[in-house]
Amino acid sequence: MKCTAAGLTDPGMVRPYNQDSYHIDSDNRFFIVADGMGGHAAGQEASRIAKDTICQYLEEKWSAPQSSEALLEEAFLAANQAILADQKTHPEREDMGTTAVAVMVRDGEVWCANLGDSRIYRWRDSEVEQMTHDDTWVAQAVAAGHIDPGDARSHPLRHVLAQCLGREDLGEVEVRPVEAKAGDRFLLCSDGLTEELPDPLIASYMQSSDLEQVTNKLVSAAKEMGGRDNITVVVAYFEA
Repeated sequence: MKCTAAGLTDPGMVRPYNQDSYHIDSDNRFFIVADGMGGHAAGQEASRIAKDTICQYLEEKWSAPQSSEALLEEAFLAANQAILADQKTHPEREDMGTTAVAVMVRDGEVWCANLGDSRIYRWRDSEVEQMTHDDTWVAQAVAAGHIDPGDARSHPLRHVLAQCLGREDLGEVEVRPVEAKAGDRFLLCSDGLTEELPDPLIASYMQSSDLEQVTNKLVSAAKEMGGRDNITVVVAYFEA
């Protein structure tokens, strides 16, 4: 399948800086979104390091014999080590970290990877389905039955991450294959989008045939709803 993509990032309506980063591979083989944290310069550096390291690792190891699952997981682990190394060199950034999501198309298969609360959605038949699990305290509490799913969206601790890049105690990276067919679209986004727009509204903005128009509509809608955080979206379209 042939794949085309478009991306857009915006600081939003409240924050004077943008800690998000994204990357679209020139051959449309992989796509990355990262949402940094830890203060202005620190958050920007964390997301940039993650994006650059994942990109470089995938480019250098693309033709290596390891499985796609291993390749994507190792790229995320390399990003974690790169952030930790930067923390040691720059103690003022010791608290920095970043979420990261990636979609990779390799050997005819589509793979998703995730750490943190940035998300990947698949748009099909005018509906979106979340392909990743949020690595947050609230998501874990919902899964354990301690919090009602209806309360998760407004819970005061919904932003507390259970996993992110830039931690010595990093756990398992979620990497899994997903089905893709002609006409599907994959949306990678930071939580600046999902905090403002519910899934059905996101799906409605994915309808346009113009991918740049889709990204512009999503970002504009999130800003109109408050734009309280940085907003980053990448949309990849699978053609026949």
